[in-house]
Amino acid sequence: MWLLRRYLFLHGVRWRRTRRQIGFLAINELVPTWQKAWLEGLRSNGWIEEKNLTIEYRFARSQDRLPALATELVALGPDLIMAGNVQSAQALKSATASIPIVFVAVADPVGIGLAQSLSRPGGNITGITTFVPGQFISKQIEILQELVPAASKIAIVANPGNAIHRRVIAEDLPQAAQKLGLAFPIVEATTAEELDIAFASAAAQHADAIMPFGDALTLRHSTQVAALAAKYRLPAIYLSRFATNNGLISYGPDQPDSWLRAGRYVDRILKGTKPSELPIEQPSKFEFMINLKTAKELGLTVPPSLLARANEVIE
Repeated sequence: MWLLRRYLFLHGVRWRRTRRQIGFLAINELVPTWQKAWLEGLRSNGWIEEKNLTIEYRFARSQDRLPALATELVALGPDLIMAGNVQSAQALKSATASIPIVFVAVADPVGIGLAQSLSRPGGNITGITTFVPGQFISKQIEILQELVPAASKIAIVANPGNAIHRRVIAEDLPQAAQKLGLAFPIVEATTAEELDIAFASAAAQHADAIMPFGDALTLRHSTQVAALAAKYRLPAIYLSRFATNNGLISYGPDQPDSWLRAGRYVDRILKGTKPSELPIEQPSKFEFMINLKTAKELGLTVPPSLLARANEVIE
């Protein structure tokens, strides 16, 4: 059966199914709350897994496996493929120019060449971005400064394999450094072992605080990342809900909301809308969390102005 479907796909013949089929490509398995939100977004638009929808999941575990898995999903000839992070979106875009791709949690898709513009993506890819270029990173830095006003050197933990990280380092950070009068030493990590080295390097460079950029690596090893920040007594701000893993502060888009909204994109494409006709949406909700227990362990007093703005305070 698979060989027949493969043959028909290569010869431009669509396989007619009683169920629609979509692929899903990411490095990590979805966080349970994100998975639940995405499936709810599909159900609210009438798409129910194993009833009228089949989902083929592929999780790479490491970035270097993404191209092969993207090719594998494309060979199945699905109606659409979801991309769960920037590297997955890039691998899928390289693998197909015809199958629609919907991404979630991809920052600045225009800046890294995934789309022509937010309003008119062009091609076969669209989705929901993570943050507004040029503004979000500065916002995170300002929050960290408000908590640690004496900080003059904030280390950045970046993954050199993440195109977003490379762009932010090249463009956003120099502007922030000039505007805020701060230094941003860069420490890199692509593996769990390199995270240990990166934090040790940040401490050796006498960083006053640290900002691990959001990435599949830091998400998968969030407990380790928070523990390293505690070990080296580095106040840290994170993109996702690291505060629940003893992290100090997290500020970023409400990911369950973004995944819920992705269900609407899937629905519209399965009903015939072209990805090029669906503007890329920006986050509509943000989460700001503060862990007072971690702040106390670091000897920090959280200003009332920050507490008043937090969506959640962990004591």
